[in-house]
Amino acid sequence: MGLLNKIFGTYSEREVKRVIPIVDKIEALDETMQKLSDDELKAKTIEFKERLQKGETLDDILPEAFAVCREASVRVLGMKHYKEQLIGGVVLHQGRISEMKTGEGKTLVATLPAYLNGLSGNGVHVVTVNDYLAKRDMEWMGQLYSFLGLTTGVIVHELNNDQRRESYNSDITYGTNNEFGFDYLRDNMVVYKEERVQRPLNFAIVDEVDSILIDEARTPLIISGAGEKSTDFYKIADFFVKRLSVETHFTIDEKAHAVMLTDEGVEEAEKAFHLDNYADAENMELQHYITQALKANYIMRLDKDYMVKDGEVIIVDEFTGRLMEGRRYSDGLHQAIEAKEGVKVERESKTLATITFQNYFRMYRKLSGMTGTAQTEELEFREIYGLDVIQIPTHKPVARIDKPDLVYKTEKGKFNAIVEEIVETHKTGQPVLVGTTSIEKSELVSSLLKKKGVKHQVLNAKYHEQEAEIIEHSGELGMVTIATNMAGRGTDIKLGEGVVEVGGLKIIGTERHESRRIDNQLRGRSGRQGDPGSSIFYISFEDDLMRIFGGEKLQGLVEKIGLSEDEAIESGMVTKSIENAQKKVEGNNFDIRKTLLGYDDVMNKQREIIYNQRAEVLEGENLKSQVQDMIRDLILTAVNSHISGVEDNLLDELKSLIGYLEDIYLPHNTFTIDDLKVLTNEEIQDKLLEVAQKMYAEKEENFGEEQMREIERVILLRVVDTKWMDHIDSMDHLKQGIGLRAYRQQDPTQAYQFEGSNMFDEMIYNIKVDTVKFLFHVQVEHKPEREQVVKNEEIVTNHSDDSVKKAPVKKKQEPGRNDPCPCGSGRKYKNCCGREVV
Repeated sequence: MGLLNKIFGTYSEREVKRVIPIVDKIEALDETMQKLSDDELKAKTIEFKERLQKGETLDDILPEAFAVCREASVRVLGMKHYKEQLIGGVVLHQGRISEMKTGEGKTLVATLPAYLNGLSGNGVHVVTVNDYLAKRDMEWMGQLYSFLGLTTGVIVHELNNDQRRESYNSDITYGTNNEFGFDYLRDNMVVYKEERVQRPLNFAIVDEVDSILIDEARTPLIISGAGEKSTDFYKIADFFVKRLSVETHFTIDEKAHAVMLTDEGVEEAEKAFHLDNYADAENMELQHYITQALKANYIMRLDKDYMVKDGEVIIVDEFTGRLMEGRRYSDGLHQAIEAKEGVKVERESKTLATITFQNYFRMYRKLSGMTGTAQTEELEFREIYGLDVIQIPTHKPVARIDKPDLVYKTEKGKFNAIVEEIVETHKTGQPVLVGTTSIEKSELVSSLLKKKGVKHQVLNAKYHEQEAEIIEHSGELGMVTIATNMAGRGTDIKLGEGVVEVGGLKIIGTERHESRRIDNQLRGRSGRQGDPGSSIFYISFEDDLMRIFGGEKLQGLVEKIGLSEDEAIESGMVTKSIENAQKKVEGNNFDIRKTLLGYDDVMNKQREIIYNQRAEVLEGENLKSQVQDMIRDLILTAVNSHISGVEDNLLDELKSLIGYLEDIYLPHNTFTIDDLKVLTNEEIQDKLLEVAQKMYAEKEENFGEEQMREIERVILLRVVDTKWMDHIDSMDHLKQGIGLRAYRQQDPTQAYQFEGSNMFDEMIYNIKVDTVKFLFHVQVEHKPEREQVVKNEEIVTNHSDDSVKKAPVKKKQEPGRNDPCPCGSGRKYKNCCGREVV
């Protein structure tokens, strides 16, 4: 591959060459655009929209539209897109990933495809990793769009539905992945179409695309309601596991992130809980509590995986080091940690609606993304999302020097060396950014520097409020900043006065992360736009990555070399081993995400069917023929499943059939067994159908056609929502137990698809049964009101380590008597759905 790349160039280099002619056309228009007055430049937007309506495509107008946006940017923002930014903009418009180094101006790059695609009127979503960046970018770049006559909106947590709807109706909408995903789920839980806030998903530009589509890929968004389970058993299980001892009662598998009871541990559990056999199926719930208590006590670490703040357990994001306020681990793990830490144990919750980020973002008609670090996950982007990664050349050559790793025998020796390096560098005035993998490690380095009298600032989840300010000053002369992985993604570290002369920003990594991308992100904080800088990683054989994934070969090497605590080696073999370990972990994580997608694809197809059915109801579609089909299907299925055709069983079967249908719709004593026993199955079906149709016609006459249609919509909406929520629960239980199928030589994913499909068919049949049953039993005293099945609260869950985010959903306000009716009829509420029915 190396030789071929030298001859033909890399894939990215070849693709960039194909984009250059388009960029040349944009640059050729520069002089023309400069000559236009402000009004003439603004008028170009109207001209472009008209040309699109007459049949031109976005590709046809791209060179001119990019040139207009570029010139407007100079006038409004004082920034002109340079050639490499134009290349990045074209790549984004093509629905691909632009990999651009830190400091190359990704925020400005996104304005080009956002403006061009915003001209279509179908909406553009610019997705950021947090509310701060969404607001900042909307206010900053919104000036440019506003000048050109396009509207801009932002979606952040505190907005109400009317504000959200207005933002989504803008040409360009900024927001976070969580907010966009939740709004999609909530839109599919509303009971009136006017309550929906999103338009069809058209084009998304995902900033920090690797963070959202890879790191967060295993995060299902979940809307949930309160569950009913008691929390006492979490405390009991916690008390039990705290008296166990490692090796004797349980073993820890750090690679698999799991803890397992030994035979002695099982005996201890049987004794403590008075059980004959711990492994019995009837003890599954107890096994669940004990498993989660073991994991909470012996795998999850305070100040690494989570923090306790104001009596609450708060998750720390392993990729960013940020506190994930409001998120909770799912499947009882959070409750187990609460029991471990002695804080209030909250109740578990019931899932009402869910989707993974993988499936949410694959619903966009066109998807694109930007990041400084995507190349290592190129295969996953292509396989899962159909996105290819194009590396965009830097505007100026990268001048940062990346030094080889320094490897120490012990962690203590490594940290002593790091502190010495910081002290020596600090004397020269060169700013230093120290990257750590946890709050605990950042505070260890801080305490060591305090002892040496070195003034420094700490950026970790405990001090995240000052993040922007800390990052802003970290490139100044004499600054020492210790940071977790949160080190200011989305914000540039600008070098202060005199810093270039002392070598730029020095990056010191205190250990390698499981993901090469996180290491690359840390390096990328230095050397922006041709600035000087350097990076180096300090590693010890006691680091988690080395200890868990390094293998015996490396341990043997240490013994052979006979390193003392303070000695370091620069070894190509060690560096290679680390990269191999990282690749192994990345490959394993990719496999897990792929498996999850295999499971979620089953749910995705089912979700589409249910949400399409809901949409038909909300759009006010006439459901009469659909309901009559349900009645017919139900009767045909009931007759065929009850009557086997065996003569000896006929009387019992007919009795059972009549009883079943009397519960659903058939008036008591309509038929006797004698009436039906002389008929064929087809004749029985016809008779039963005739009665049902007569009853249906009478209902329609009593209620009136208009009200009958609304009754059908109200009932179907309620039944579909109730059954779908129960189905989500059932599918979740199926997924939790499906892994055991591997022991029976069954492919778990195939088994899940097969059984999940059968469960879905059963749910669809039960929707028909309940809809027909409610319809024939309905008695209306007032106009039928649509209501949400469950008062809910919102959650994000991450099943990788299962994290969850909660926020209350606002209660629907009752419309005033003279307000327009929310059903969309155009009449006043008091004359429509607010009217009393006698």
